[in-house]
Amino acid sequence: MANCVAGCPYRILLNLERDDYFYDSILMIAITRYPVLLVICQLVSLCVIAQADSSAIHTDSSEPKPLVIPLNRQLAHENIDKEQLLALNYDSTPGNFFRDSTKKDRDSALKALTTSIDSLQNQIETDSLQTHNKKLYYLKGLQVLLRNLKTGWRSKQFDPAFLPAVIEAYGECMELDKNNIPIDSFINKLDYNAATPVVGSSAFDNNAGFKSSLNLLILKYCLLYPAETFITLKNNPDVPFADSLIKIMARQYPAQLYSFAQGGNKLGAIIRNITDDDFVKTIVVMSQSRSGQQYFPFLDNIVKGKITISQIDSLKDDSLQYYRLLVNTQMDYAQRAINGDTAYEFRSLTERLTVKAKDVFVNTINGLHNEPDVIRFQCLQSLTAQELYYLAVLTHGLIYTSSYTRGVYPLMMKKAGNRGDSLLQSVYFDHYRKFISQAAAYNTLSGFLSSFPRHDDAANLMQSFVNNLEKTSGLEDGVDVADSYASIFESNKKLSAEILTLVKENYQRNLSAGNKRGITIYNILDQLFLSADSAQKIDLAQELGIPPVYTVPFSSLANEKDSVIMQVFFYGDKETIEIDFPGFEKIFNNENWSIDKTNTQWITIRTTKGKPIIIFANRPLPEETGGDDIAQQALNLFLKKENLHPTITIHRGHSYFANSTIGYMSPTSRIVFMGSCGGFPLIDAILKKSPDAHIIASKQIGMRAVNKPFIQLLTDKLRAGSNIDWIPFWKEFKNSARVEGFEDYIPPYKNLGAIFIKAYKKAMGE
Repeated sequence: MANCVAGCPYRILLNLERDDYFYDSILMIAITRYPVLLVICQLVSLCVIAQADSSAIHTDSSEPKPLVIPLNRQLAHENIDKEQLLALNYDSTPGNFFRDSTKKDRDSALKALTTSIDSLQNQIETDSLQTHNKKLYYLKGLQVLLRNLKTGWRSKQFDPAFLPAVIEAYGECMELDKNNIPIDSFINKLDYNAATPVVGSSAFDNNAGFKSSLNLLILKYCLLYPAETFITLKNNPDVPFADSLIKIMARQYPAQLYSFAQGGNKLGAIIRNITDDDFVKTIVVMSQSRSGQQYFPFLDNIVKGKITISQIDSLKDDSLQYYRLLVNTQMDYAQRAINGDTAYEFRSLTERLTVKAKDVFVNTINGLHNEPDVIRFQCLQSLTAQELYYLAVLTHGLIYTSSYTRGVYPLMMKKAGNRGDSLLQSVYFDHYRKFISQAAAYNTLSGFLSSFPRHDDAANLMQSFVNNLEKTSGLEDGVDVADSYASIFESNKKLSAEILTLVKENYQRNLSAGNKRGITIYNILDQLFLSADSAQKIDLAQELGIPPVYTVPFSSLANEKDSVIMQVFFYGDKETIEIDFPGFEKIFNNENWSIDKTNTQWITIRTTKGKPIIIFANRPLPEETGGDDIAQQALNLFLKKENLHPTITIHRGHSYFANSTIGYMSPTSRIVFMGSCGGFPLIDAILKKSPDAHIIASKQIGMRAVNKPFIQLLTDKLRAGSNIDWIPFWKEFKNSARVEGFEDYIPPYKNLGAIFIKAYKKAMGE
């Protein structure tokens, strides 16, 4: 504040558009604050100073008149002015703080940062009732507030849209404080984003309502970010509303309450001392037991008195009875969810049910895949149809095909009286989309739908399967629909056509409603499903911005020399050294190939007829000495040096070597064959390394009888320069393999769920 000329760096003014509000804002500061900007210009070594008489520029009589500020307060004003200018010219870019704001918010924020701050400075100076020290106190608080807001902008913790409210609130609190009135009642009315900078400005630290205001900020923060409540209370356990807040948030975050109730800190003691809330008391009791996590899935029914902890204790050590209790509770909660009554910890229940289904039953029957069925599926015989249903749907991707088709599914249908409609009704259609997707994958969907006495009921089920995906939470249901289509297209052309029609109808419905999420979901499904038919000639790269799903063009595998580079990873266990590697070499022991064995760490295989194909395979040197790893590293260095980038990666080894292959494989890999036990769960890791990879994975133990024909068929196609069209390729592959267990190899085009997610996130900008 000064009644003299102002200095302003030309570089700021020249960087602004003349009709931009920033120009007027900075110019206003420039012409009313000579001492401030003179200091700034001296600090930045700028020698050009624009001088003008303030009265010649400020023609609006409503603006505050220039004041003569005592020397002992000029520095305080200059510090405020400096913070204003730093904010306006943040990061050497005028208005950078406001780049994400709407024009309306930006203009309001700029006005608050300039005119409103100036007005507060005038107000402080013209208050004849305030002492010099009090004026300095408010001026210092204003400086701190601006500095803190600048820090908040930088860390994305403050939205400039709140700036007018903050400045106004500061003025209101200043008036209250001047009259010795506590500020907490006023702070209580403010939004958290407006209240926090004011309370943190240090201007009101001595106000009678300051401590209460701090507590109010904690409360406001917890209500704004409820998931942070317990950690906030841990750091601030003495707030007077701790008990009340714990009771409220306990029902939203019971798992957090459970964890914090176990703590040996003050918050843990507060939680354990709450005696007037049955919900909190129940979780406290659970938290003090070593078996507390076993009770958690039944929390809602425990609180409602439907079951007691002692009843759970009598069953929890019996795997079958505990699993049965989980299933019954799941069905109970599912029925309630239909009526809009979501049970506490429903998700925890499903997670625990999944673990038990996998550990107790599916791992058992998978592990006995070489035993006669009467032995293999003995553990399933006492399960009900509903218990078998959950066993199947909750282990999708883990259960072997033979475990499902020969064990779980036929027994489930038998116990359901071969009535698929009755079965789904009995589980209240819980996870029905997952079940349909799974049935499609295992080619049991047509038989399941035919078990409905009324054709209309089966048709309605499939309509429900496809319809209203935009209303579902997350993408899981959309993934289930996407994953099911390839199998349905192969096995039931009529049904696949009906599904495609439903997808198009849903797309049009969402288009009419302007629902962006629905439009995106159904457009992706439409393009994915159409591309299953090669006659449609759908270009997914053009339509969705993703590579083709059903085809790998030869051109995408070949380099600029028209050569295809393949890398095969071997590991140095005895079985590989003695059987697998020699067997691999025999595949190419014919007139179409030549093998170079001169290198001690890898072999090189080249075509002698057809397109140039070069295969590099490291030797399976003994794993005890780390020789296999050293050979793989040496081969990778050679490929890098020679500028050779493999587009095909083949893993030959046990599942525990798979991560090593993924770590070493080239990001340019377009086809990845993971013929190993546990290969299927590694899909996500492979896609992170090579997002455009087409992956062949096995849900169970990789078999030589499958690996060999795959390599033979693939290399024959490549020698001919053919595109890899997966649907006909897979049929040919199956005919050449002719081995039980082939069905557990998953072709790339059946991984549509992963592709759906990728396309959705791309389209939605996530």
